[in-house]
Amino acid sequence: MRSPRLRWVVLLAACVSVAAITAEAQLRRGRSFSNLRVAAPDDFDGTFQFCRVVFRNGPNGDYNSGSWEVDFPRADINLSIRLSELTKTRVGRDSGGDPSNVLIRLTSPEIFNCPFIMMTEVGAADLSSNEVTHLREYLQKGGFLWADDFWGTDAWEWWEEVMGEVLPRSEYPIVELTPDHPLFRAQFFLKETPQIANIGHWARYGDGMERGSDSPRADARAIVDRQGNIMVLMTHNTDFGDSFEREADDPNYFLENSIPGYAFGINSLLYAMTH
Repeated sequence: MRSPRLRWVVLLAACVSVAAITAEAQLRRGRSFSNLRVAAPDDFDGTFQFCRVVFRNGPNGDYNSGSWEVDFPRADINLSIRLSELTKTRVGRDSGGDPSNVLIRLTSPEIFNCPFIMMTEVGAADLSSNEVTHLREYLQKGGFLWADDFWGTDAWEWWEEVMGEVLPRSEYPIVELTPDHPLFRAQFFLKETPQIANIGHWARYGDGMERGSDSPRADARAIVDRQGNIMVLMTHNTDFGDSFEREADDPNYFLENSIPGYAFGINSLLYAMTH
């Protein structure tokens, strides 16, 4: 648990190739929202499955935001593989040996089989009243949501408003997570929240500020319950999903972004499943 250097040597050696992705797992942009294959009861067997939330974007919010499928499915698969390699977590596998990541709708009863759910590019997320109600129930029953990869002031203000409908601020405050929080030492010791840009921005500009002066640093914020445990983790002005998805595309990107990205990601998963 406390030998991060050795574990990262193992991780670096493993990253010479990317996990194989079957044709069935591939999702092309533009596929009909109604034709998605979402999780069914028999997809869950007590092992860890990466549960990615499918949601719609609305006309308001941050107009630069992408969709729920950004980084899917490679980020989901790669993070699950690294979780199985660097911890003793049993990760579910499909018939081909790949991690059996699943897609989840917020209104689906199968969401309660997921101790952890992920939403990406939430800067224009548009939740129906039914989705708001079900997400609130999921979180109040002990579920954990990680919202990642949304940038700038407009995206934050929009998402803050959405979450205010799910969990009223008067009862569930948003707090800043600092490096003394248990999440930052769940397994790997982190001194800060890494700011990670998508690989295209990084290759061109060499920094993590995708929105320039409107994204000066990465912010880790959270909505906590009455005991102080995180219910919603929000990583703003950073893109952990790309650090997982693009781990083998460029060795320098891996060293600068994937290593700290995986440290934060695995810490977050371990925290989610133990609190």
